[in-house]
Amino acid sequence: MALIPATVNDGPLFAEVDMGADSSAPTVRATVVQASTVFYDTPATLDKAERLLAEAASYGSQLVVFPEAFIGGYPRGSNFGVTIGSRTAKGREEFRKYHATAIDVPGPEVDRLAAMAGKYKVYLVMGVIERDGYTLYCTVLFFDSQGHYLGKHRKVMPTALERIIWGFGDGSTIPVYETPIGKIGAAICWENRMPLLRTAMYAKGIEIYCAPTADARDIWQSSMTHIALEGGCFVLSANQFCRRKDYPPPPEYEFSGADDLTPDSVVCAGGSVIISPSGTVLAGPNYDGEALISADLDLGEIARAKFDFDVVGHYSRPEVLSLVVRDNPTKPVSFTSASVKTEDFQK
Repeated sequence: MALIPATVNDGPLFAEVDMGADSSAPTVRATVVQASTVFYDTPATLDKAERLLAEAASYGSQLVVFPEAFIGGYPRGSNFGVTIGSRTAKGREEFRKYHATAIDVPGPEVDRLAAMAGKYKVYLVMGVIERDGYTLYCTVLFFDSQGHYLGKHRKVMPTALERIIWGFGDGSTIPVYETPIGKIGAAICWENRMPLLRTAMYAKGIEIYCAPTADARDIWQSSMTHIALEGGCFVLSANQFCRRKDYPPPPEYEFSGADDLTPDSVVCAGGSVIISPSGTVLAGPNYDGEALISADLDLGEIARAKFDFDVVGHYSRPEVLSLVVRDNPTKPVSFTSASVKTEDFQK
């Protein structure tokens, strides 16, 4: 297996892997994007996404995965002025601005992303901040290569202070989409450490497991390798590479407890990676800067890996261990009138 980096002028690094795939099995070229949001500027971020998508497509990519919260931004370093029992006026205003940069699903930004996927003929997995009224969700959107919006996954469990600014997804948005290039789904950042969520996705037959994240630590690589082996699937993890200057300057945006940061200080080092069902690292991890990281996925590797271990098949013991997934939408308010038929009033 050879790693072949090629530097593109005025563009990110594209790392390409030649796997020497078996010609009898389908091969999919996949790319994970490692790049920073244009924070507080959703239109500019969409423009950047299109440039990166076009570049990935020019290398023959059929599937492109963007990081967690790429559209809308990951509010790294901020505490939104929150301490237990109080909130600051500045923190409330910070949330207002963050809410304003989020997107409605469906909405015009979703339409544009769908058009991009269709224009460049790629399957697109995009991390966004979704606005639903005045609640925000960390969400992944899925698009097919014909320009159709397929659906979404909402992060079921925000981590730590994320819970202050993001709502909780429910079991109705844990999709795995069957496509001509494989069965595709996603889990976001630390929800990848939730074994029951992973098991639900394995039971849906996931083959290309997308893991948009904000975790650049070395230990993240261990989680990604474990999931590839456990699920017998390809794992594609995309993270942002950010410097302090990618966020607004102080006092508009403050990094809590980090007064010594310079504009060039790295605040998220990336670590995006692609791993095979056998646990082999196909591309990455990259910690050097913004990059397009790509590999050819030999889908025959899935069957070869499942021969050893199929976590929801021959290696399961359902008479001893089982999982129930409540996949119906949960709503705080239901109106009975919505289910009453008109003819009932006519009797």
